[in-house]
Amino acid sequence: MNAAELPATTPMARRFRGYLPVVVDVETGGFDWNRHALLEVAAVPIELDENGLFVPGQTTSAHLHPAPGLDIDPKSLEITGIVLDHPFRFAKPEREALDHVFAPVRAAVKRHGCQRAILVGHNAHFDLNFLNAAVARVGHKRNPFHPFSVFDTVTLAGVAYGQTVLARAVQAAGFEWSAEDAHSAVYDAEQTARLFCKIANAWPSPV
Repeated sequence: MNAAELPATTPMARRFRGYLPVVVDVETGGFDWNRHALLEVAAVPIELDENGLFVPGQTTSAHLHPAPGLDIDPKSLEITGIVLDHPFRFAKPEREALDHVFAPVRAAVKRHGCQRAILVGHNAHFDLNFLNAAVARVGHKRNPFHPFSVFDTVTLAGVAYGQTVLARAVQAAGFEWSAEDAHSAVYDAEQTARLFCKIANAWPSPV
């Protein structure tokens, strides 16, 4: 029996067909995942509290050195506020950064008895494409995420609140939004995680 055939025995595994939702946000040097550098990544596994409600888990994040040969659009740095040579940025090479972020995700997948993680994001394929491109560049063999399936909070928030912009969706869900803190991977991932949990908790479990 392979992993895909294993029965879902935990509440999280049963709820999402053996997948663990993990919110991911990336900050980049542009919009082309094959040409522009990955500069920040943050991941927030979704957990269950004592009442069986979805809650954001512990955030893991990394700043990255731009991979050799990739471009950075100065306009992207203006939006994100990233200062590449900041002395306290503590950036890691791509392989080291992926190892740092993937390890707790794999641990959460195992803890919940899931087969693998499924990426949750706001415009999720943007984040997944940059993640997959970095995985391919370094030849990473232990990527815990499904290679193409995602949960997109743009769609979920559009259905739930009639809002597709992250800031407006978060506010419609009843949370505060700080424009000054936005466009960092950690802040956006944590806000997206709160949004996902609020919507998922409002939807009755089918199992």
